[in-house]
Amino acid sequence: MNLKKKLDNLINQRKTLLGIGPMSLNVVDSSIELANQYNLPLMLIASRRQIDSANFGGGYVNNWTTEKFANYVKKKDKKKNIILCRDHGGPWQNNLEITKKYNLRQAMKSAKESYLQDIKNDFKIIHIDASINLKSNNKINDALERTYELYEFCYAQAKKQKKDIIIEVGTEEQTGTTNTFEEIEFFLNKLVSFCELKKLPKLFFIVLQSGTKVMEMKNIGIFESIVRIKNELPVEIQIFKLLEICKKFGVYFKEHNTDYLTNESLKWHPFLGIHASNVAPEFGVEETKKLLELMNYYKPKLSKKFIELTVQSGKWKKWMLDKNASDVYKTLIAGHYVYSSNEGSEIISELNQFLKKKKIDLNEELKKKIKLSILRYLKNFRLI
Repeated sequence: MNLKKKLDNLINQRKTLLGIGPMSLNVVDSSIELANQYNLPLMLIASRRQIDSANFGGGYVNNWTTEKFANYVKKKDKKKNIILCRDHGGPWQNNLEITKKYNLRQAMKSAKESYLQDIKNDFKIIHIDASINLKSNNKINDALERTYELYEFCYAQAKKQKKDIIIEVGTEEQTGTTNTFEEIEFFLNKLVSFCELKKLPKLFFIVLQSGTKVMEMKNIGIFESIVRIKNELPVEIQIFKLLEICKKFGVYFKEHNTDYLTNESLKWHPFLGIHASNVAPEFGVEETKKLLELMNYYKPKLSKKFIELTVQSGKWKKWMLDKNASDVYKTLIAGHYVYSSNEGSEIISELNQFLKKKKIDLNEELKKKIKLSILRYLKNFRLI
């Protein structure tokens, strides 16, 4: 059974598919182990900052390049249930392109080089995100032009490499509200027409605003809001309307930033008909919570060093609402960013060596915590 049919079957059973951000080696291993245990397809959604081709310096997750990451997963995934996905591919989605101040031509060339490595290394779902650096008054048309170019490029390369891919498109960052119906209908109409004109396979997922947005360790969007927003339809009504538009154009609705929603909200996803959802930071946070717990109990000095390292990295800044948050809180949010740094690796290795003497397997302890978090989604999305 090909990938499209496999995903179609699950969606038609009123299940919500899960995309898991590969926040660390242990998150990747936990995902593979659960996918094989339950014989269930799971999407590993790698952003370019997490994992990218060697040309762009790889990524912060386990210092993996695209090729090393793909080879690792394919070797370990015995039942072939993991779907490798590129999340937020596109221009200026890698830090290198931002720090070097690439212009549009350079950023598009860079994005294409990254996509080519994805396709060569068996990434099956490719997310085209042209949302960054849209400065004109005609943003939706600019996004469309970039999307057309990248869409055509990816399918041309897939054909050349004899690979099967499906494409997901998103046009803007999560805001915590929902898209306007007119914008989505206009965008899909244009993109579907483009695919028909160029005789390209149809879009599979469209990433839409569903009222979710992650900051710190909470979801601050309107999805769970008990307060009605003035001049705005309740989110559940808006989602039904967005799903109607998706059905009209024969595409599936994918939600990003699903982290930290309550079980009750997650249970509504299959009922509402949200076809797929991505979760990422929450899994990294859960792992860091357990890591700090073990450090504090067995090696408090290591905990202090790890907290100092994370705070100095500044990786917590983009997630913060409260600038006066404690250093421990900042570390819980951003600890996973420094796991694979030289100093971070040394700290974790020292803890691991100490725990081995006590017959405690550090990675197994961390994976238990991660798996509990992933299982919350699998159960509520009716996948198991």
